[in-house]
Amino acid sequence: MGMKPWLDLIGLFLVLAGFVVGLGAVTVIDLHGFLGRKSPYWTEATTRTHKVTKPLIWLGMFTAIAGGMIYYRESGFTGVAALQAFLAAILVLNGLFLTFRVSPFLLEREQEGRQRELLPTGLQRKIVMSFLVSIVGWWGSLFLLAWHLVVLR
Repeated sequence: MGMKPWLDLIGLFLVLAGFVVGLGAVTVIDLHGFLGRKSPYWTEATTRTHKVTKPLIWLGMFTAIAGGMIYYRESGFTGVAALQAFLAAILVLNGLFLTFRVSPFLLEREQEGRQRELLPTGLQRKIVMSFLVSIVGWWGSLFLLAWHLVVLR
């Protein structure tokens, strides 16, 4: 047995592990954020939960990217791999917005004892857009992997 099957296995495992960790954390925080739109209880829960999910999402993202680089090493970034790379870039930009804009806002409000206050409408709209980008990006990329494995391979 040559090295190729082992590299394929390791690459695919890392991609899948990245999806399990990252998409799992995304699902948790997105659900919290959705519930927190109109509820002080869930707004506070979202503030607390994001401290755990944020690093897990980044861990999942970079694990999936590393796995993709190994898995698609021979075919290059064409076809499905190119679409996944595009979605990953958008997800990283989305994550940067959430990490460096939304998260500090939530943490500041928590330090001020205002973690139960509903978020301003303008920020809620941006978070909803971010939620949509996140859902389409993560689930779309997972679907593309399934497409690659079942239809193209």
